[in-house]
Amino acid sequence: MDTEAQHVERDRSSQPAEHTPEGEEDRSRSSLRSRNALSRGVDAVAAWLPGGRVTLAVLSCLALLLAFSVLVMQPFQIPSGSMESTLRVGDRVLVNKLAYRFGAEPERGDVIVFDGDGYFGEADYIKRVVGVGGDHVVCCDSRGRIEVNGQPVDERSLLYAGDAPSEVSFDIKVPDGTLFLLGDHRGDSRDSRELLGAPGGGFLPLDHVIGKAEWVAWPTGHWRSLARPDVYARVPAPGGSHG
Repeated sequence: MDTEAQHVERDRSSQPAEHTPEGEEDRSRSSLRSRNALSRGVDAVAAWLPGGRVTLAVLSCLALLLAFSVLVMQPFQIPSGSMESTLRVGDRVLVNKLAYRFGAEPERGDVIVFDGDGYFGEADYIKRVVGVGGDHVVCCDSRGRIEVNGQPVDERSLLYAGDAPSEVSFDIKVPDGTLFLLGDHRGDSRDSRELLGAPGGGFLPLDHVIGKAEWVAWPTGHWRSLARPDVYARVPAPGGSHG
């Protein structure tokens, strides 16, 4: 029995040893050195900060939140009543800054935040998109409704109580690459109507759009989605198909 066991051991020792390929071994060592260097760097930063790793973790979270706010979803506070009753003074809305990237553009009915510099004023504004490039927008039909591409838009569920769709008459075609914008509180909104005779005609270029307001985040009693109203989805495109 001992001889058989020894024979097995000799057979094992006679088999060629397995070798790790040289390139793979080098990569493994390089990865280990990188992890060790990163760990030493983190330790050094933590040792320098008051509070050590706890402070480092808090600062890292804040940096991630800042990057998220700058690049993806940014909060804005509503400063005026121009979008009442949809948005009230002091509401905080979350604006999706990627909504109109990668080829997408604002649609009729969207609530957007934009840079008004050179058009509305040197500030950021929030309004509703009523017309996009190529649209024919008229105020008003025989029942006092705004028409877009011949389609009456019933905005009663959106407008501030007692407001008419517009006290100012207009009949305009929105230039390509621009937007026609109105506030939901038509009696207290400085919007495209007021600038119809000014340079630019009250139309906002698409490259001034910051993002799409998608949620009311604060106060919690006002928390809700700012979905696109169906009344705008039924408006036909200038060519005739619905948009």
